[in-house]
Amino acid sequence: MFESLRNDDRGQVGIGTLIVFIAMVLVAAIAAGVLVNTAGFLQATAEDAGQQSVNKITNRVEVLNAHGVVGTADNIKDIKMNLRLAAGSGSVDLNSTTIKYISTTSVQTLTNQSTAGGDDGTPQTPDADEFAIEKVTADDGTFGVLNTMGDRYTIIIAASDVETGTNGAADDKGLSTGDQLTLEVTSRNGGTTPVILNMPQQLAGRDDGDPVKL
Repeated sequence: MFESLRNDDRGQVGIGTLIVFIAMVLVAAIAAGVLVNTAGFLQATAEDAGQQSVNKITNRVEVLNAHGVVGTADNIKDIKMNLRLAAGSGSVDLNSTTIKYISTTSVQTLTNQSTAGGDDGTPQTPDADEFAIEKVTADDGTFGVLNTMGDRYTIIIAASDVETGTNGAADDKGLSTGDQLTLEVTSRNGGTTPVILNMPQQLAGRDDGDPVKL
């Protein structure tokens, strides 16, 4: 009986079995490598997406105040806004920032074409598809870059040009009294600051070039 059990329980080991075993180990190793590489790729992608999302939320500007400049026909010919960094924001380069201009009659995306001429008080004159910047205060001397909370720049939009789509448009072609203007200031990283400006209901007694709070 014992001899019979020993004969029945014997295993068979040969070169075929060894090959199958090695193949199973190799397949498991390859699968593990693929899983590790995939996990690393997904982690890196998630980190990049997270950082981009953070930049869109934090890297943006804050509008401190805004005023309009009166034209010759009881309207607003220019818009001026003072900017600084929003709380918690990293540096924002206004040279690569865009502004979406939306009024009741015009929609335009404006880019900055100012030069360092605005650094010495030289008036900037943006065209119909542009905005200009002038330095109020900046610590490091890099024109157009907001690096610290103490940096201030003024954005200038020639509403009379944007509304007509023509550079150097007459002062009577700007925004009318009672109009609403929406501006979306978007940094290079995608951080967007929406600004809604309401034109005064009346400008009686105002002269050409007078500033009015918006």
